Amino acid sequence: MSGKERTGPAGRLASLDAFRGLTIAGMILVNNPGSWSHVYGPLRHAEWHGWTPTDLVFPFFLFIMGVALPFSFARRKERGDSRGRLWGHVARRSAILFGLGLFLAAFPRFDFATLRIMGVLQRIGLVYLLAGTAYLFLGRRGRGVLLTALLLGYWLLLTQVPVPGYGAGDLSPAGNLGAYLDRLLLDGHLWRKDWDPEGLLSTLPAVGSTLMGIFAGEWLRKGPPALPRALGLAGAGALGVALGWVWGTVFPINKPLWTSSYAVFTGGAAAVLLAVFYGLMEVRGWRGWAGPFVVYGMNAIAVFVASTLVAKILGWIRLGPEGPTLKGWLYTHLFASWAGPLNGSLAFALAYVLLWLGAMWLLYRKGIFLKV
Repeated sequence: MSGKERTGPAGRLASLDAFRGLTIAGMILVNNPGSWSHVYGPLRHAEWHGWTPTDLVFPFFLFIMGVALPFSFARRKERGDSRGRLWGHVARRSAILFGLGLFLAAFPRFDFATLRIMGVLQRIGLVYLLAGTAYLFLGRRGRGVLLTALLLGYWLLLTQVPVPGYGAGDLSPAGNLGAYLDRLLLDGHLWRKDWDPEGLLSTLPAVGSTLMGIFAGEWLRKGPPALPRALGLAGAGALGVALGWVWGTVFPINKPLWTSSYAVFTGGAAAVLLAVFYGLMEVRGWRGWAGPFVVYGMNAIAVFVASTLVAKILGWIRLGPEGPTLKGWLYTHLFASWAGPLNGSLAFALAYVLLWLGAMWLLYRKGIFLKV
């Protein structure tokens, strides 16, 4: 983290902060069940093709990151930042995000021989670098061409390029082109032995998710909040959902592969939900209900890193040589004991979300917003 700002949220798009906060809260919820053996279906990722609500969380965050770029860069330009200085900010932030991801992957054992190189924060860092560079150096038409090339090119690569031992068009975990390249370049440093859901090649369509967010952000910056802007965003989002669903009939919606259909489908869904937040909060002025989400959204990366770190500590500490982990003990005695295994697991996750909401509320009240 680069430090702390003691400025309030004035001048920010509150609906975007709230949507970001909902997304981060969702990340924490699905990443921290009391027991991975007892999780409700909607809070799990799809086994392979298809999607669940959990599969919407990560692309929503990348979309939101894109929406924020036109707003944040406009503020920096107003205070005199040059394009070169803005790109330096992009590169520095990307490096910090990637470094934080590596630290979380290594903690607490720091076994660099098997360290997973890619991951959620690492992907966010790479996507921010590529999408931020595109925003700074390409016009709207150029970004549109890039988005089209990324999505269509990725589709062609995964369906037409043969993989040794598997052939062309194999979309299985081990047989797809992305997994082959990951084994070739990152062997021994993957999430699984032969594939990684945040692999190198699938980062390209993930950039597309953020580019779609940039277009949405430019649309919302056109003028004062107005209902036609919210409706236009919702209409474009509904079109994206439909297009992604149709595309998914020939190129399946798949989160680990980040298929082009998945990028379009989830980008559309994100646009629809942002339109709802924007219409309610910016156009109608109904903001009180979204307070907890805004609190989360103002310290999004900070709470994600801190909650992940504490969760790893809870799963690392053992109560005696043969005893349960601290997390296991808390889940068993404070939640499963009265709610049962499945509901107790959900209660643990909800309690963890509320715990971090309390911590972020204290920072919010003090005007402390930790930035990367």
